[in-house]
This record gives sequence, C-alpha cells and structure tokens, in this order.
Amino acid sequence: MKNCLLSGLTKWIIRGSSSCCLAILVACTPAKVQLNVVPLPNDMEIKTGFFEVDSAQFANESMDKFITCRIDSAFNRDLGEEGYNLSVSSGTIRLNACTEKGAFYGKQTLKQLLSSRGIPCVEIKDAPRFSYRGLHIDVSRHFFPKEEIIKLLDEMAYYKLNKFHFHLTDNGGWRIQIDKYPRLTSMGAFRTQCEWVEWWDKKDRTYLPEGTPNAYGGYYTKEDIREILAHAEKLHIEVIPEIEFPAHSDEVFIGYPELCCTGKPYTSGEFCAGNERTYTFMENVLTEIIDLFPSEYIHIGGDEARKIAWKTCSKCQTLMEKEGLKDLEELQCYMIARMEAFLTSKGKRMIGWDEVLNNHLAPTSTIISYRGQETASEAANRGYNVVFTPGAALYFDWYQATPETQPRAMIGYSPIKKVYSIYPVAADSITALHNEELIQGKQLKPNSVQWVRPEKMKYVVGVQGCAWTEFMNDEKQLEYMIFPRLLAVAEMAWTQEKKRDWQDFKPRMNAHIPQLQARGINTFTLTDEIELTTRLLKPGKMEVVLDTEKYPVEIRYTLDGTNPTMSSLKYEKPFVIHDSVVVKAAIFREERMVEPILVQKVGVIEEITNYFEYIEPEHWKELNL
Repeated sequence: MKNCLLSGLTKWIIRGSSSCCLAILVACTPAKVQLNVVPLPNDMEIKTGFFEVDSAQFANESMDKFITCRIDSAFNRDLGEEGYNLSVSSGTIRLNACTEKGAFYGKQTLKQLLSSRGIPCVEIKDAPRFSYRGLHIDVSRHFFPKEEIIKLLDEMAYYKLNKFHFHLTDNGGWRIQIDKYPRLTSMGAFRTQCEWVEWWDKKDRTYLPEGTPNAYGGYYTKEDIREILAHAEKLHIEVIPEIEFPAHSDEVFIGYPELCCTGKPYTSGEFCAGNERTYTFMENVLTEIIDLFPSEYIHIGGDEARKIAWKTCSKCQTLMEKEGLKDLEELQCYMIARMEAFLTSKGKRMIGWDEVLNNHLAPTSTIISYRGQETASEAANRGYNVVFTPGAALYFDWYQATPETQPRAMIGYSPIKKVYSIYPVAADSITALHNEELIQGKQLKPNSVQWVRPEKMKYVVGVQGCAWTEFMNDEKQLEYMIFPRLLAVAEMAWTQEKKRDWQDFKPRMNAHIPQLQARGINTFTLTDEIELTTRLLKPGKMEVVLDTEKYPVEIRYTLDGTNPTMSSLKYEKPFVIHDSVVVKAAIFREERMVEPILVQKVGVIEEITNYFEYIEPEHWKELNL
C-alpha cells in the first residue's frame, strides 16, 4: 500500500452493507484493488477480478459451501499449525492448512476480504509471527457478564488473537466460584460502591455479603466459565486464568482472615508467607482452577507485593530463619517457587508478571513483562519465554487522546500510533532505545538500555494488550478503551516486522472503524488531533512531518502564526524549514475547519530533541537537499 499512497489515491469507497464487508481502496489503476485486512498477511499478491458471490448470502450462510478446503498435516509444514494458503480466483476459493486452526485463520481473512462485488482475486501465504497473541481483561475492579466476554472473544478471533488472559481475582472482588471456599464469592465478590476512586482511593474499601441490597459486583459460576471456555475453544482461543498471589488479595481475607498475617480483614493485601494454611488454600483453589480450565498456563500474579505485614509477622520471620531467607524479596521468591512446583506437578506451566523474574524459575515458566524493555530483554536473555506488554504502551487504561476530550482514565498517554510503534523484539540498541523512549517519554542514552541477544530472540513468544478496568465501569467503556488499539496489537503479534508500517496500517484501521460499529462494538472513532514531528536533515535544515490517526484527511497549515483557512497551504508531504517558525495546522472537512488547531513552535536548533532520526551527510544527496 505504501507505494500506492505515495502516488495518490483516486477514491475511497466503502463496499457492502454487511457488518463483515470490508472497505476497499481503489487505487490509481482501475484493475487493481488494495485490501484492508487486519492483521496484514505476511505474503499477499493481489490479482485482477473477483469471485462473485452475494455478500449477504456469504455472510449469513456457512462459507464452507463456497470454499474448497484441504486440511493435511503434511501440507507446507513451514507455515506451522496456524498458517494457511488462500487462493481466490474468479471461479474458485481454495484454502489449504496443516490444521483446523490454520484453516480457521484463513476463514477470518476471507471474512475481511468480502465486499459487495464478491471476494477479490488474491494469493495469500500467511502464518503468525508469534505464538502468543493476547488480550488481558481485568474483571475484578469491574465485573463484566459472560455475554460481554463472549463478545470480546469473537472480536479477538476476527483479528487472529489466540490468548485470553482472564484476570479473575484482585482487590476489587473475587470473580469465580470455588466450591471448597464458598465465602470467596459470598463475601468477597461484592462491595459498597461502583466507582473505583470512591471505593479504593478514598479508602472506603468495604465488601458486602452477596444479596445485600445495592451491593456492586458479581462472579462467574463454574457453568458460566464452561460456557465461555466452550465458545473460546470454537474460536481456537486459549483462556488463561489468573489467581493473584501473594498480593492483591484483600477480597480473600474478608471470608478467610486467618490467611493474612494479622488474622483480621482490611489490614493487609498479602497472604501470610509463614502460615502453612496459605499454601493449602492456594493448592486447593488451583486444583479447582486446573480441573476447570484446559489451558497449559496458569497465571499466579506475583506482582506488587507491599511486604509490610511480613516484616513484623512472627510466622513469616520464623519461616525466613528456617529456610535461610535473607530478606523479604527471597521470602516472596519462596512463595512463588512453591506455587510453581505445585503447578508443575499438575502438568501445568506457570506464568506470572515480571516480578517473578527474581526467582530461579523452571524453564517451562513464562514471564509477562509489563515494566518496560529491560525486564523483557532480561527474561529472554536468561532463557525464559516472555510476553511483551509494556504498560506505558500496551495498557488500554491510559488515555488514547487529549485527556480533556476523553472519559476519565489512568494518568498516561498511549494513542494508537504509540501502540503500533512498539517493537515486540528489541533486537539491537536502536530498537531497544526506541521502545524505552516511547515507554518513558524522554530521550535516553544508547548504553542505558538492554536488548535481546540474537540467539535468545526465540524466547520472545508474543505480545499482549491489557485492559485494567479501574475507570471502565461498563461494557461500553471497556470496548471504547480497547478498540481500535487492539487492532494495532493484533498486527504487531501476527505480521512480520519488515511488513509493518504505520502509514500502511492507518487506512486499513480506519476502514475497520465502521465495521466494529456495525458489529455492535463501542469503538473510539479516532482523534482529529494532528501530530507534528521533526528530523534534522543537515545543519540549518529541518524536515517537518504532520500526521493524523484519521484517514483520509485534508490538512492545511500556516508558518506565519495565522490560523489556517481553506486558502492556506495544503499538506501533501513533509516540508523543510530553515528558521524557527510557528506551525499552525488543522483538519478541514467539507471546507470547514475541524478543531483542535495544532500550534507548535519549531526551530532548527531548539527542536532538535524532537527528531526521530538523524540523516548522515553521505545520504544528503539522496534527498536532493
């Protein structure tokens, strides 16, 4: 698409009325179409013509009647179990894969190819970059009914995501039925208030018994979970349950206060490390979880333990002395090690947040790295499988546009371009530095970052977007914060790095906004804000780039301090400045200016800190400078 965009597009056409119909870019050559598939297939050749089929019929009936599908374990093993070959001609649709899973993903691509004219003729050879392509949902801080979970699973499958991280327990409430410990839900699943700030930050933090009038909360019965799991299985999605340990457990101690150090509720959020009943409890809970969830992974949390109560707890101190543990970090490592050993004995693989790296883990364990590039690189370099989910980029509770224009969210800014721009694997100092500067929001020295050594890159097994729900009170707000940022995660997880390009992704993403809405998703519809970036070409020459999330748009700008009008310069490509200027720019739609107006001073010297890259002198001639 990049080359076509540079040469100019003649039309933007939305084809088809069905919710699964796809927007198609009609390029300069009438015989050729550009397809808005997300995630972008790794090898796609677009041909002329269409396989003609009524879009409504194809959408409403089983697509299998239109497809010649072959599943053969001996077929093109290089594509792996999730890969597929798709060939569409004017007369046939052929889909080949090694497994049912690969065929399923080929069918998701077919759904996205459908238009009112039929399916464009195309040859696709495709397989995912990563085996772990995830979405995390926190249902503790706010509870969401099983119908919403199933709805989100459908969207995950549409974009070829395959791991659903189900955050079932946390301080906000215990959300899953455990037969051996009924008070977890009868006393720990409901609370006094819905609003997180009112309940948690202002320290109300009172739980209520189930059945109390106006109590807020809920939980999933085992039958609910089975229904979710059955649906996920049809979609080839693995549901990974998380049971927080040893911290984030205030809700446990309402019904079972003997498991915390003081023996009293509302006094600690951590399990008592020195109480053997803690480990009995966790093993019993995890046994029921293992019996229910077929996932090879069980997530045990492992993050953000405050450790305050452990300092003065006689049981904890006795255990430390007995086991020769020199500090509270080692005490937490002891607790994690016991859970890891138990899960291993049950044939399961432990997965945890990156604090569990403090342990000498079994090689089967996996790290969810949320604190930045360094922990992800450390985990991979130590030989542990790692899923990259840096909070400052892939946490969906951060603002996705200027806070004044958005519902309340966590303090932080993570627009979709930032999400898309993360490198899942920091393969060298440049990509590691890029990631850390995006995450930290400031310039760093190249020698201050750690990257993944070439022989260890195989240990980066995937990426995950995380929806923490402090400010997502209902289903509509949950969807608003997840979409369309999840599409950026999906492409990051599926498409090879050399194929990923923001300017290529942007038109495809925009085409999916109305599709999401047609499927009943309350998606964020992207911002009208303009981003200005610069790069120093050579001394005295600075290139200015204007960019937007929306596409297509008409941008007009001025360099003399006046507000832009329809008679102002039209932005068509990056421009060069030689002196300090004030750039004012705005989007124009139907010859009317759309707020906000970008106002930014740019100087050849002052704004050097804005540049993304420095072009070396030997390349100046290539740019006709």
